[in-house]
Amino acid sequence: MAELKYISGFGNECASEDPRCPGSLPEGQNNPQVCPYNLYAEQLSGSAFTCPRSTNKRSWLYRILPSVSHKPFESIDEGHVTHNWDEVDPDPNQLRWKPFEIPKASQKKVDFVSGLHTLCGAGDIKSNNGLAIHIFLCNTSMENRCFYNSDGDFLIVPQKGNLLIYTEFGKMLVQPNEICVIQRGMRFSIDVFEETRGYLLEVYGVHFELPDLGPIGANGLANPRDFLIPVAWYEDRQVPGGYTVINKYQGKLFAAKQDVSPFNVVAWHGNYTPYKYNLKNFMVINSVAFDHADPSIFTVLTAKSVRPGVAIADFVIFPPRWGVADKTFRPPYYHRNCMSEFMGLIRGHYEAKQGGFLPGGGSLHSTMTPHGPDADCFEKASKAKLAPERIADGTMVSMLTARFRRPLNSPPLLKEVAIFHFSKVTEEESKGGELHDCISTFPCIYTHILVYMLDFCCGGVERSSDLESDLGSEFRSHLLVPV
Repeated sequence: MAELKYISGFGNECASEDPRCPGSLPEGQNNPQVCPYNLYAEQLSGSAFTCPRSTNKRSWLYRILPSVSHKPFESIDEGHVTHNWDEVDPDPNQLRWKPFEIPKASQKKVDFVSGLHTLCGAGDIKSNNGLAIHIFLCNTSMENRCFYNSDGDFLIVPQKGNLLIYTEFGKMLVQPNEICVIQRGMRFSIDVFEETRGYLLEVYGVHFELPDLGPIGANGLANPRDFLIPVAWYEDRQVPGGYTVINKYQGKLFAAKQDVSPFNVVAWHGNYTPYKYNLKNFMVINSVAFDHADPSIFTVLTAKSVRPGVAIADFVIFPPRWGVADKTFRPPYYHRNCMSEFMGLIRGHYEAKQGGFLPGGGSLHSTMTPHGPDADCFEKASKAKLAPERIADGTMVSMLTARFRRPLNSPPLLKEVAIFHFSKVTEEESKGGELHDCISTFPCIYTHILVYMLDFCCGGVERSSDLESDLGSEFRSHLLVPV
């Protein structure tokens, strides 16, 4: 496959035309009476017409046939996609999933749409307020099928296998350690080359933005120039058997037939486009003196709510970096959070939990559910020499934080998914039994300190050699007073 070309910049006003049709982009106006090459002019609006200019999103597409040239939509089976959170009983436990198993192509061909599985979500899709987290598991390309989402934006995080994504704006190759965003209403189709797996964050009614940098300054985190937009590419292809356009609308799936490929946009201009980003380009901000900074410093993209500083969802990563903080417990601290946190592992391992949390798996800590390093990580980090060290080399962890409380998928669907489709996940493990075991086995260090201090400071007696022996060296290093 020839190397694909891109335009760089986040949210830029861009213009592109397929070199096979020079001059196909109208000059000086958007919808001339007759477009070059007799193309149709079509506007795709990602915001209301009257939004402030700084937030107004739209693109003009010049295409061989308009998008309206299709047969009526009809409801189709949603498969494992859902948005009905009301029927779900809440579960505040710490939850973890082993790697989700990809179906074998020799047994059943599954493309991106049919391989979507909703894992959790919250909010109201009809009022454009909320989010959903999906897993995609596929083994074959979308053949004469495309997909678009009327409910919100898709942030796609491939974990295994490359994605060749055809869009109305051009083509993107998205590999593991890259992400892409397909914004609301944009039609796309995905080719895969092997058994493929990844995570998908869907936000309703809002768009992803770069986070504000505040005192960081003008540069840092995900820099705008590193986001890549596809260049115009089209195919003038008739599909005698009918091309299927699949639409996700108010959480339901609908399909319509048309006689041509939808990727017939010869030229376009605007600021409402799909885009991709390589996570290796993230410029890490971290503590260089003491204490562990909050994970918000690792935010790549945010979907803002109407409350300043409170996001509907943030996409966060924990990339390779230096750890240099003095007098500090360097792993992530123990935490209870008003935000829910879903984590996915793209590669390697997570610094706070070495075992059990594997690439292609996931974990969920809901609102105010306690979480943090396991006992082994705590023991090692509490005794470690605090020399400068590399952290997370060869790994990449993603985290999706949200202000909503996120119930799991409905019990019947979760059970079916866990047992039949994600065969490595047992019912007990899907409810977090193994994760709870590894985070609930901590020694009660403080109790031993109290006993010693009462004996030594308050009792007025000589230090007991038996007590000192009972404390042991593993606890002596944690005492608040010298032994």
